[in-house]
Parts: sequence; structure tokens; C-alpha cells
Amino acid sequence: MRFAAIPSPSLNQFPLIRRPFLPFLVLALTLVSSTSAAEQPALTQDHASNTLNTSALGPVTDPYSMRAGGFLVRHPDGFSRAPTVATEVDIQVTGLIARTKLIQRFHNSTTDWVEGIYVFPLPDRAAVDSLEMRIGDRVIEGQIQERAEAKATYKKAKREGRKASLVEQERPNIFTISVAHLGPDEEIEIALSYQEDVRYDQGEFSLRFPMVVAPRYIPGTQGVNGFPGSGWATNTDQGPDAQRITPPALSAAAEQENRVSLRARLDIGFPLERLVSTSHAIRTELREDESYEVLPRGTSLLADSDFVLRWTPLVGETPRAALFREEWEGAQYALLMVLPPNPEKAQRARLSREMIIVIDTSGSMSGESIVQAKKAVAHALSRLQPEDTFNVIQFSSTTTSLFSEARPAEKKALGEAKAWVTQLKADGGTEMLPAIEAALRPGSTSRAVRQVIFVTDGAVGHETMLFAAITKQLGKTRLYSVGIGSAPNSHFMTKAAQFGRGTFTYIADPGQVEDQMNGLFAKLDHPVLHDLEVDWGTNHIEAWPARIPDVYLGEPVVIAARLPDTNGRVTLRGRREGELVRIDLGLAGGSEQAGIARIWARRKVAHLMDSLSEGADLGQVSSEVATIGVRHHLVTRWTSLVAVDLTPTAPLNMESESRAIPGQRPKGAGISQGFAQVGAQVGKLPQGATPFQLLLVLGTGLLTASGVLAQLKRR
Repeated sequence: MRFAAIPSPSLNQFPLIRRPFLPFLVLALTLVSSTSAAEQPALTQDHASNTLNTSALGPVTDPYSMRAGGFLVRHPDGFSRAPTVATEVDIQVTGLIARTKLIQRFHNSTTDWVEGIYVFPLPDRAAVDSLEMRIGDRVIEGQIQERAEAKATYKKAKREGRKASLVEQERPNIFTISVAHLGPDEEIEIALSYQEDVRYDQGEFSLRFPMVVAPRYIPGTQGVNGFPGSGWATNTDQGPDAQRITPPALSAAAEQENRVSLRARLDIGFPLERLVSTSHAIRTELREDESYEVLPRGTSLLADSDFVLRWTPLVGETPRAALFREEWEGAQYALLMVLPPNPEKAQRARLSREMIIVIDTSGSMSGESIVQAKKAVAHALSRLQPEDTFNVIQFSSTTTSLFSEARPAEKKALGEAKAWVTQLKADGGTEMLPAIEAALRPGSTSRAVRQVIFVTDGAVGHETMLFAAITKQLGKTRLYSVGIGSAPNSHFMTKAAQFGRGTFTYIADPGQVEDQMNGLFAKLDHPVLHDLEVDWGTNHIEAWPARIPDVYLGEPVVIAARLPDTNGRVTLRGRREGELVRIDLGLAGGSEQAGIARIWARRKVAHLMDSLSEGADLGQVSSEVATIGVRHHLVTRWTSLVAVDLTPTAPLNMESESRAIPGQRPKGAGISQGFAQVGAQVGKLPQGATPFQLLLVLGTGLLTASGVLAQLKRR
């Protein structure tokens, strides 16, 4: 696909400029305008959004008629907008399992045969297992194939003029749908289904349905021939698939029409004290069968932030343990949740700590996000005691530490820190690696525990490199990620905490900062359950996670296992401040629940992918992941779902225009995020560690001067 920017007036309109000088002037004007745009905070939102307001426009034939800059698709007859998409979501929660059906309708409003390419988010723990393509009355079910084979099947269908759809995983929480041969004024429906286990923390269950692929910062300066895609970013040595995870954004006006119809039903087996959404206005209803139904307060939800649903059991109804079972292809699968006993926290002495607080001040954190982040950091500082030491690190294009090393948490030092944090501004790129390295580097002081609180939206596209750095340098430190904003990168936030042997806390808006940070410090202030081991009573068990992470106050141990039978007992053993803790649970009974086998398979795939950060062989991992994906009918990094219509509808060997379908920008996110969009960019240039504005001005001057000298020499 080719994106076309709104062009500047033709240089032919300036007859006094002679031809030999034109190349120098064109480049000079480009550089000067780019530098100027990067320094203009007063841009209108429509222009700064880098997108086309298509909601009030018909087919576009003349870029000059546009009232806002944006993405246009060039074709022989002029310009037109991309296909539109509508979304319906149906969520069914049974016990600890959520089953979600996502229906997306693509409509081609142009007169061309097109290929729609749509990048969309899903939960990072989603096990995607079903694809249906509906064309009129015909329904075509998707088949799982190894990724290369699925892509070949899709391309063959395109050549033969058949409609086809292809679902590919780019990240555990980013997927791509390609739809081939969408005819003029034609509509096609794609239905995906997936399941996941719901999260439980501090007496509350929660579920998050992501609705925004937030822009990712792609580091690296060397362009590479990586994975081709329709995104705005350029593939680099650190982000070889950048083009596949950076969809174009909708315009400010069109965003208001990007809505999702959503329905959730909770059949969880116990009465609730509280059922709320912290992200959207909802209405709830207790049905006759004692299930709960959740609907938007209006007809639909604006898809500018992740949908978050939380429910709290009545006092005394919280389960201390839960077991769900499924028999699949002759094997028994189980999902086990156990809440560890609460420590007698009032009698425990508080341990002194060295705390390193890291705050993301990149461009994507501007707006509401930086306000939330500052409040979170201020709250963390207020919880420190005189026996603690601390430091604060901020990062964007560069990394800066408040102090050269951690200082005692005395009144003067805390005052300096609060004043320093207050004046921080969000701007620049998201160069996260130096900040991680600085935070994990031990200082000269030593305390009983060393903790890093990492406050960010996680808007990066090179997660694997960052996970490897955490694994390599963690030592005895524990890293706790705090997700900020309406659509944080949950894959990065969750995995960073996992590799850091800490926890992930999500703050959706400023009103939640105090409650969420208090919950985090309740975990930090009290002993954890560590060195946890699971004894299944037999060696013929494959359970995930293979190594149980540290367990914090109010967090359960959740294990997915494949068992020879469910007649035995399982024993969990761990230590808390040197004391042995033992938890016994029988495997008999439990609730029958479909989908446990796929959750087990999804966790095994996650374990194999994590092993890459520890140096595992890529060829072996890809082979194992592909085998699991095919056997359990799952979309993974190396398996995809493909559906092909048997009836050709487009001309043979016809090459459809490839059009990326714009996505929503996160609510409250900064417009300028430290990366440039090709063609229609009206905003900031990529941010790095060099004074690029000065270099651009110098380069512009030199180019202009050389052009003038060349012209004088000819005269």
C-alpha cells in the first residue's frame, strides 16, 4: 500500500526558481518544515493526528479539497479512503475462564477490489482458536496451519480470485487480519474466538478487553528488510517487524465513530458485592439464573481505551482455592488457583529497602498519562521511611538520574525528589533500555531488599531485547511494573514484571492512583512467599508455569497442568522469612470447564517464547511452538488461521489494492510520540540522543549554500 501525504503547492508555480536549484530547495524546505513541525505545540488536533477526517467526506479525488492532513490511498483514478470496520464483542465468564467472541465487519466503500489489512489488540494471555468468515449466507471456517503454509494458502487464494482471510500473531497481544478480494461496496464478516483465565488480585477479579493498538516506539537506526507490512514505521535492526505493529490512526472526528458493541455475561457461582467498569459507563443486571449481564450504558463503547471490568465477591464468598478440569483427547487438564494464607502482617517487622523509581517521560506519556505517572511517583515517595534509600530516574530520548546514587529517605532528599518530579515534561522518544540498565545496576548502599518501580505505558516495539536485559541484570532486585494510560502495552508490562519477579499494577485514570499504589505497597511491605515448589505426587505431570514466581499478599498461585488422572493431591511448599509454608489440596472434584487444554497449551507456548530471552535455540523453539499450535488449534508466532472461500469472485490473477485500516488512538495519549509517520506526518521527528534540530538546521544551511554556489558558478 502507498500512503500519500497532502502535497505542497507545485514548484512549477515559482517560475523565478531555476531547475538546477530545485533539488536543493526541495530538500531544504522538507528539513525546515519538519524541524518547524517538531517545535510547534499549537497544531490543531486534526492536523497533529496525522490522519484524514473521512467521516464527513465522500470519496476523495483531490488532496487539495481535504480540510485536514492525513492518510490517503493513491490509485489510478485519484485518492480514496480505506475500508471501514465495525466491531461486536461477546464475553462469557464462567468461573475463572473467559470466552470471548470478536466479530468484525469490513465494508469496502470504494469502486475497487481491495485487500483490507487490520491490526488489532487482544489480551496478552488470549488463546485464539477459532476463525469464521461470513460472506452473505456462506460461512467458511478457518483452519490452523504453520505460518508460512497459511500465508502460502492465502496468497494462492488471492491469485485464484477467491476471498480469503488470514489471522497472524505479531505479538502475544497484537494480531493482524488480512482480507483478500473485498469487492466494490461489499461487506464481509470475520469472527474470532479466544479464551483466557481472569485475573484475581487483592480480593477482586478483573478482565481487560483491549481496544487500542497504541503507537510503539521503534528504536534502531539501520533500516532492514524485515517483515513487510502496512504500518507507518520503518523496519530497523531492533524492530524488524515494525511495519506490522504500527497501524495508521483515525482522525479526531472519525475516532468518535469508532465504536464497539459489547456484551458480557458472568456466570461465576457466587454473589457479588461490586461489579463495575473503571473505563466505561455500563449498566448491569442480575438475571434469574443468578448470572450477571453487563452492557454499555449507551448503545456502544467508544474504542479509545481498554475496557476494564472488575467484580468483588461478597465478604466471606471469596474462594481460597478453585479447581477446573477438562478431559481432552484422552488426557486430563486442570486449572488450579490457590490463595496463600495471609501472613500475620501486624507482628512482622518492616524491612528496610533500597527503592529505585523509574518514570517514563517520553512523548507518548503526554496528556493524562504523565499526570497519572507523577501522582504514582509522588505516592511511592510518600511511603518511604528514614531507614530506606531511594533514587528517581526519568527517561525519554535520554536517561537522567536525580542523584548520582541512592540517598537516605530523609526530609530534604524527599523534598528535592518531589520538586524534581513535579517539573518533568513528557516529550521525546522511548529509549527504555538505558533506564532499565541504570535501575538494575546495584549502588554502593545495601538494604535488606532492593526494589524497582517502573512507571510507563510500555509503548515499545522491541520487547524481547528489554526482557533479555532484565533477565541478565536482575540479580536480587525485584522489578514492579506500573502501567499508565488508557491502553498500556500489557504484554510488555506483564512480562517485565514476570522476568523481574515482581508484579504488574494497572492504573487507568488519575482517580485510581491512590488505591492501586496502596495495593502495590501492601505487597511490598509484607513478606512474599518465595522458593515455591509444587509436588503433584507423580513425575508424569507437565504444568505451567514451570517455575512458580514469587507470590505476594493477596495474589493467588494459578497453575495449568496436564495430569494422568485427577485422583491425587497436590502440595505447594514455599518459604516466608525462613519459615516453611505448606498448602495441600485434593484434585478430585472441581468444575468441568471447556478450554482448559488450550489455556495449558497457551501457557506452554509462553514458556517457550520466554526461553528465547534466556538464549534458547530459535529453530527448536519455533518447531515446538508450531507443533503445539497445530495440535491445539491455536494462533501463535508460528501458526496462523486461514479461511478460503471455494467460490472465486474476483478476476483471476487480479492484484487487489492493499489498504491498511486505521485504528484508534489511545484516550489521553500524547499526539507526538517520538516517532515519525511516513508521508503524512505532521508532528515530531524521531527522538534520539543527538541534538537533531540543530543538525537539521545546519544541514539545511549547508545544502542551501551549496545550491546557491552552484547557481552562481553556472552564471
